[in-house]
Amino acid sequence: MQKKITKRNVDATEVEARDVFVWDTEVKGFGLKVTPKGRKVYLLQYRLPGTSTRRYTIGVHGAPWTPDGARNEAITLLSQVLRGEDPAEARQAIRADPTIAQLCDLYLAEGVATKKASTVSADRARIERHLKPLLGRKQLRSLARADISRFLSDVSAGKTAVDERTRKRGRAIVRGGPVAANRALATLSAILAFANERGLRADNPVRGVKKFKEGKRARFLSNEEIARLGEALREAESRGVNSYAIAAIRLLILTGCRKNEVLALRWEEVDLSSGALRLSDSKTGAKQVLLGAPARAILAELPRQFANPYVICGRTPAEHLVGLQKVWVGVRAKAGLCDVRLHDLRHSFASVAARSGESLLIIGKVLGHSTAAATSRYAHLSNDPIRVAVEKTASEVGDMLRPARKAK
Repeated sequence: MQKKITKRNVDATEVEARDVFVWDTEVKGFGLKVTPKGRKVYLLQYRLPGTSTRRYTIGVHGAPWTPDGARNEAITLLSQVLRGEDPAEARQAIRADPTIAQLCDLYLAEGVATKKASTVSADRARIERHLKPLLGRKQLRSLARADISRFLSDVSAGKTAVDERTRKRGRAIVRGGPVAANRALATLSAILAFANERGLRADNPVRGVKKFKEGKRARFLSNEEIARLGEALREAESRGVNSYAIAAIRLLILTGCRKNEVLALRWEEVDLSSGALRLSDSKTGAKQVLLGAPARAILAELPRQFANPYVICGRTPAEHLVGLQKVWVGVRAKAGLCDVRLHDLRHSFASVAARSGESLLIIGKVLGHSTAAATSRYAHLSNDPIRVAVEKTASEVGDMLRPARKAK
């Protein structure tokens, strides 16, 4: 069939017992294949002079391939065909022993279909800002552990640091440091694991490279500091600071949610009748967040904007707030909390629960942690069941160690 390939048409194409092909009406040869298992793949069909028709797989539908992105890629490939070049042969040459830059592009095209969009976005940023500048020209098979150790040190030392404008109101600030270096190394390891799966290299030279030690950054607000924060928020509100930004900060410390969970929250995910947020996606997948009365009151009073699905509305229609950090910097300075990050509000919500005697199991459930290890940082604040067990066992053993009382 022939129709313009759009997201709506891609989603609406039904799975059949055989492969289904949809050919784009705008770019000749650009198409979509839907397999009997429901896999949707963008492709390009072309023919060079004196050859039979060939098909080139662009990538699987989903991050990073959208209909428009795949169409643009098809146009680029067709320009190669017009020059007499065969995209399939070029890909094979790349796959024989690609450079790290070429491997990164192949990974983003074919190795991230099962990853979250936010993870892919972070991977792409590290690839463009760290991997390609420092390792991009290196051939995959010649990449050695010494190259990777040097890469880790260079990122930490700030050799790829940059501060530049990316659009009218956008700004890219890339810093070095041990944490940035460790995250870039993790992305490189994932890319090399992808190369292993494709048979491009038998080993992963990242294994054995020592990461930098990262200090624990958890910061818990005391009761007095929380009171100062509340006063600073009220003062900012009286000065006419963005009401949605103020509400976002309050919701962060009242719910223990992550920043993006609050900023990307949609009204369809808010259920005030049962006092819960039903998040369709989060760092750990879909989850439910129960709301206390203060959080319910904030949500009930927030004005809704017509045609904007987000709870925390931004300046641009139908978009959520961006730039919360700028408001936070002013609020925390007023409260005398200049070392506190937005993420520390989540820690502080959990620390109040811990100081109130809630178990680590309950705190983990509240925060939506997927592992007990993630909640262990609050152990020293809580009436930890492990500590209770230790105290009980030690008391029993202690009783046994004491001399038996003589009968009178």
